[in-house]
Amino acid sequence: MTKVHYLTRLAHVPGISAQERAELNEVVEQFAFRINTYYMGLIDWEDPDDPIRRLIIPSLSELDPWGCLDASDEQAFTKAPGLEHKYEFTALLLVNDICGGFCRFCFRKRLFMNENVEVVRDVAPGLEYIREHPEINNVLLTGGDPLLLSARKLRFILSELRRIEHVRIIRIGSKMPAFNPHRLLDDPELVDALGEYSWDDRKIYLMAHFNHPRELTPPALEALNLLQSAGVVTCNQTPLLRGVNDDPEVLGELFNTLSYVGVPPYYLFIGRPTRGNRHFAVPIEEAFEIFERARMHCSGLAQRARLVMSHSTGKIQIVGLTDNHVYMRYHRAANPAEKARFMIFERNPEAYWFDDYAEMVEEYCIENPLRV
Repeated sequence: MTKVHYLTRLAHVPGISAQERAELNEVVEQFAFRINTYYMGLIDWEDPDDPIRRLIIPSLSELDPWGCLDASDEQAFTKAPGLEHKYEFTALLLVNDICGGFCRFCFRKRLFMNENVEVVRDVAPGLEYIREHPEINNVLLTGGDPLLLSARKLRFILSELRRIEHVRIIRIGSKMPAFNPHRLLDDPELVDALGEYSWDDRKIYLMAHFNHPRELTPPALEALNLLQSAGVVTCNQTPLLRGVNDDPEVLGELFNTLSYVGVPPYYLFIGRPTRGNRHFAVPIEEAFEIFERARMHCSGLAQRARLVMSHSTGKIQIVGLTDNHVYMRYHRAANPAEKARFMIFERNPEAYWFDDYAEMVEEYCIENPLRV
């Protein structure tokens, strides 16, 4: 068993100087800090631009004005305590308000602030809502990280969901295979719980969050293999992050390595305009070009990711660029009437979010209600 310690004070991180800690005090007063000794060991402390460091160590850039705390208006879709129902067939249960580390680019950092009420310890109201809505056929457990729940608590949630006949898929969003694979390697009861409720006709999907190839360490691969052997289907999703994976060769390596180990890329997200995240942002059209160049380095299985942004109105896929236009479609829509709407806009190299095309969006949707 490998003992992994969790740290919440910069003073306990030996790679950060006293001067840097003092400079970062204002940042950690606003946005929570958490790391663990396993993940800390992946950082090259001699490299100030190390991508793993950038993912987890606070930066003064987080104080730059940018966005809001709930950039996709998730609270508008809260239907019961701890439950969001935005898309017709999918419910989202916020089951935890802690992670193996706090990603500096997190779009739900509001959950780790004082007086947050979106995450609840009692999931009963959310489960009751799911029971009462037979259109829901898949449920996403997220938070925070569900794999930091005790095996007993997670088993209870899974068993209750499996009692609901219309729930066919359970997805678990987790960065623990990257943050601390020993959470899985050293707790067979946790893996057993996942395997017990991943049935032949109703699978559990583990939506992993590997952001950079260096996170795919031997312990991480061992943890993924344990999950796969237990019958859990593994996929990966990551945002495109400036200074981390915005190089086509790095992103292509990530996609390829994931495909080699049976964790196909699922989504590549445009970073949400969340407060504190300005330094991670990549403009939409540049992101598409990086994405396509990365895919040129990949085999077919590694090319399965979609480039999307989780806007308040839905999950919007960026599907193409020409010299003058950008092409998008609603991959998922909050309003069922918008399903698969196809949209064409004049290019805007400075656009970071769908709202940056707002005037064109309104004009296009009125005059050209085109669907595919």
